[in-house]
Amino acid sequence: MFGNDWDEVLKDEMSRPYFLELQQRIINEYEQYTIFPPKECVYEALKLTSYTATKAVILGQDPYHGSGQAHGLSFSVMPDVRIPPSLRNIHKELQADLLVDIPNHGSLEHWGKEGVLMLNTVLTVQEAQPASHEGLGWEQFTDTIIQKLNERDNPLVFILWGSHAQKKTSLIDMSKHKVVQSSHPSPLAAYRGFLGSKPFSQTNAYLESTGVQPINWTIPDL
Repeated sequence: MFGNDWDEVLKDEMSRPYFLELQQRIINEYEQYTIFPPKECVYEALKLTSYTATKAVILGQDPYHGSGQAHGLSFSVMPDVRIPPSLRNIHKELQADLLVDIPNHGSLEHWGKEGVLMLNTVLTVQEAQPASHEGLGWEQFTDTIIQKLNERDNPLVFILWGSHAQKKTSLIDMSKHKVVQSSHPSPLAAYRGFLGSKPFSQTNAYLESTGVQPINWTIPDL
């Protein structure tokens, strides 16, 4: 399904009744409504960043609900799509933190290849209906993903922006892993602690302190 070690890690979870029901429900949703991301991109984050390759997790809420935006990675949009306000602030903080150029597009696929799992807590959404797929069962599945990462012996960084993501600290052993948290990068909250929080350099400093190769956060232009 994912084409990497997540298949084995999540095998039992994906055979549980709630997950099978969820899959059927989502198939029906795609048949009846316009659902994002495209069907083939729902599990893009897990396909792109394997279990053992994950160095950091950036936790989002649910996918963008506008046409052509979502492609299965939290905060990321398809390369030819206008960059949303939250992502503009992420770019702004990236530039200020690491003194790198802001890319000319909004795809964060490069981060996924660098070991950043860009996971939303809910993996699908109905067009123009934010949070429309909350409570269908995705949260149970993505909580399991967080728990499986937490079980790993080699430490990683959980980047939690905003109160929704920060609720997941209960699933994380903070004596074993690093949590980097601040307000959300959305325009409403970015000036309350996100801008200036240096999440990228904090993450790399921690990885280096544990003997792990730091993440190359610089996103190449297209």
